Amino acid sequence: MVQKASLRIVGVIGAVTFVTFFVLTFSTPGWIENFAQEFIKYEVAKQIDSRVDSIGPPAGDNALSKFASAVYKKNQVRIDGLKNSLKVEAHEKMADALAEIRNLDCECRAKWVKAYKESFKSNIALLEAANEKVVGFIQSTYMNVVEDLKRDIRIFTGSNAAVFVMLLLVSFLKPRAVAHLFLPGVLLVLATAICSYFYIFEQNWLLTVIHNDYLGFVYMGYIGLVFSFLCDIAFNRARVTTKILNAFFNAIGSAVSVVPC
Repeated sequence: MVQKASLRIVGVIGAVTFVTFFVLTFSTPGWIENFAQEFIKYEVAKQIDSRVDSIGPPAGDNALSKFASAVYKKNQVRIDGLKNSLKVEAHEKMADALAEIRNLDCECRAKWVKAYKESFKSNIALLEAANEKVVGFIQSTYMNVVEDLKRDIRIFTGSNAAVFVMLLLVSFLKPRAVAHLFLPGVLLVLATAICSYFYIFEQNWLLTVIHNDYLGFVYMGYIGLVFSFLCDIAFNRARVTTKILNAFFNAIGSAVSVVPC
């Protein structure tokens, strides 16, 4: 009874926590921007510098591309100076530009969200952009980061919520599988504890994990492993989980063993 209660408490707490954050991304428009304010500012600055640095001559072997490349190389020093000037100007204007777009009533938000959905990309014209275009450059980058982060947080919280809900459901549907459920349960608690620590003490690091494709895929693989154990318990009588648990008990010299449920 204690084991069942513990599993169900873990399932309820995990499901409620991640469902709450998932719902917040829809119900409270400014929540992500407030929560991730410093991370977003850092990511915007990084992307602006990266996009300016990436501006170069067109690639290709046709006559026009070769001519453009020759012109680019001839004016390399001037272009590098323009790039540096644009980055400096963008960083100087960033505080005011971000303050404006973080206002949820600002009309500029709708414009840049639309641009994001249409895969808006900056080009070399930005090197000689007027003041208004530099601000637009900053704000469009900001909305790109916000929309991408919002999507990633929804995937992260939604997948965690789904696995915790499944843990809770399986604990009721398979009451004899309490011992087997402790394996995915412990893995989930471990993941949640680590996420909670970073949420409280290292928010930027947690957001980097969520927003970074490589690290994000590693975490999703981890959650997928937990989901696989739950599916094995729910639909395969925990045959695979049983073998893993018994191998673990044998390795530590324990007389405890489990059987398929």
